[in-house]
Amino acid sequence: MIKDVSDKWSGSQVIKGPVLIIPYKKQVKFVDASQKESTREVIENLYILPDNLHIKAALTTEILHRGIFDVAVYNSVVKISGNFSKADLNQFSLTPDQLLLNKARITFSISDLKGLKNNPVIKAGGQTLTAEPIFDNTSLFGGGLQTGIDISGTPNGEVPFEYSLNLKGSQELSFLHLGKITDVEASGTWSSPSFDGRYLPDERKVNDKGFTAHWRMLYNNRPFPQQWVNNDTLLSTDRKLGDAVFGIKLRLPVDQYQKTMRTSKYSLLIITLTFISLFLTEVIRKQRIHIFNYVLVGAAMIIYYSILLSFSEQIGYNWAYLVASVSTITLITVFIASLLKNKMAALLFAFILSAFYLFIFVIIQLEDFALMIGSIALFITVGILMYFSRKIDWDRH
Repeated sequence: MIKDVSDKWSGSQVIKGPVLIIPYKKQVKFVDASQKESTREVIENLYILPDNLHIKAALTTEILHRGIFDVAVYNSVVKISGNFSKADLNQFSLTPDQLLLNKARITFSISDLKGLKNNPVIKAGGQTLTAEPIFDNTSLFGGGLQTGIDISGTPNGEVPFEYSLNLKGSQELSFLHLGKITDVEASGTWSSPSFDGRYLPDERKVNDKGFTAHWRMLYNNRPFPQQWVNNDTLLSTDRKLGDAVFGIKLRLPVDQYQKTMRTSKYSLLIITLTFISLFLTEVIRKQRIHIFNYVLVGAAMIIYYSILLSFSEQIGYNWAYLVASVSTITLITVFIASLLKNKMAALLFAFILSAFYLFIFVIIQLEDFALMIGSIALFITVGILMYFSRKIDWDRH
C-alpha cells in the first residue's frame, strides 16, 4: 500500500551528478580479414567529476493517507552548483587535440524522473542549456538527464555550473558524494528526520518546527576516482553507490498502521486482565458467573479489534480507538449490570476497563518510553491485584 502511494506521487529520490563527459578520438590497431594490421579511429569518453559540488535542498513535507497507512511525501527545490577543473590528460596518455571539446556533455540523474516538476535549465561555461531525458539504460546513471555543451572556449578548461531541480518525492531524499569537496545543506519542515547513509551530518538541528543539516565531505572519503575513461558502469555499481549515498529519511514516529498493530499485540494482556477483574468481582461479591458469560465478554473484546481496524481506515486511528473503546465498554458494562443486578459493580468494572484502554492508548502514542511506562504500569497493576486478592479464602472458592 505504501509503495502504491509512493509510485503515484513519486518514489524516494537520490540526487546524482553532475558529471562532465568529453569524447575523444583514439587510434586502435586491429587485424583485418587479410591478416593485415591496420588502424582505425574510435570514439571513447573521458569522465570528470566536479571539483566543488554544493547542494542546497529545502523540503516542504506532508502526510498522505491510504486506509490505515501513512506515507511521508515532500516537495523540494534543490539548488546545485560547482565547477569542473581542467582534465589531467597525462594520466591517460591523451593529447589536447584528441578531445572533442565541442561535443562534451553534462549528465546528471534523479531516481524517479516522474517527480521532476520543471525542465532543468543549466548555466555552465557561460552558456544556458536545457537538459533532455536519456532513454539509453546503458548510460552512466542508467538513464537520467543530459545536455550538450561546447567547452572549447572555456578559459583554463574550468567549467562552472549551476541548476535547480524542482521535484517531489516520498520518504527519503538522498545525495551522491561526487565532488572533491561535496557540501550539502538541507532543511525541511519535518520534525522527526533520520539521517541515513554512509555519512552523518557535521551539524544538525531538529525541533518541532523542522530540521537543518549540513554535510561537508572530502575526496578521500569517496569510492570514485576524480576522472576515468571508457567505463559507463562505474557510477552504477550498487556496492560503490552504497558507500557514497547519504541523506534524510522522513521517519514517521508512530503511524496509524503501527498504532493498530501495537494495539493488537496488547489484546491478550487486556483480555486476561479483564477476565481477572471479572473473576475477582465474582469472588468478592460471592456471586457465580457462568463460564459462558466469560466467553461472551471475551468475544466482545475480540470484536473490539475488528471495529478498531475497520474504523481506522475511514476516520483515522484516534477516533476509531474512541469509538471502539466506548462501544465495547458500554456493551460490557450493561451486560455486567444485568448479570450481577448491581449498577455500582458494573460502573466499577467500566472504570477498570476504561483505565485499561486509556493505559494502552497512552503507551501506543509514546515512541521512546513505551517499554518503560508499560513495565511500570503493569507492575502497579500486579500490585493492585495482589492487594485485592490477599484476603480471599481460595479454599472456599
